[in-house]
Amino acid sequence: METSEFESPIRIAVVDDHPLLRDGIIAVFATQPDLELIAVGEDGEAAIRIYREKRPDILLLDLQMPNVDGVEAMTRILSEFPEARILVLTTYSGDGRATQAIKAGASGYLLKNSLRTELLDAIRSIHRGGTHFDRQVFGAADREAKRLTARESDVLELAAAGNSNKQIAARLSLSEDTVKGYMKAIFARLGAMDRTHAVAIAVRNGLIEL
Repeated sequence: METSEFESPIRIAVVDDHPLLRDGIIAVFATQPDLELIAVGEDGEAAIRIYREKRPDILLLDLQMPNVDGVEAMTRILSEFPEARILVLTTYSGDGRATQAIKAGASGYLLKNSLRTELLDAIRSIHRGGTHFDRQVFGAADREAKRLTARESDVLELAAAGNSNKQIAARLSLSEDTVKGYMKAIFARLGAMDRTHAVAIAVRNGLIEL
């Protein structure tokens, strides 16, 4: 893709503690006229410093780094610069921090083994104001987000068995208002409209047994 004389290149910073991966990304950028690498770092503290000093259009940020990890670095950057556009990189689709990163405000999430095929599209999409979430990662993050606490599982299993809030409260030695609070939290966590819907979602995701 070429950049016209009237367009500025997309300014990018890369923060990852693996030199080979950084070098690979740098080599890719060198072939793209519309992308400009402006800074490189190797840990979360460097990511925060680079963003404050350089204000890149997009920050590529590894999750697993020494000292300050990617989630903490991103959280701190976004608290100071809410407009920051951050593309998170990770090695494993099942990384439990995917949920944290997405909730913290990541603009994109990409597996490192997808960089060759998806990195450039992800960067350009995010720069245009869009998002880019790897399907494998987003699926894992979605499943992680749908996990219930032990007590929420107890409440929903009893509800699935046909117990009213009053009966659940008696069985678990809770107040009825507390049970209502658990049900409300369960609906929100699962994106459910009612009890029947919540039970269906929970069973489908292996969260409770009937």
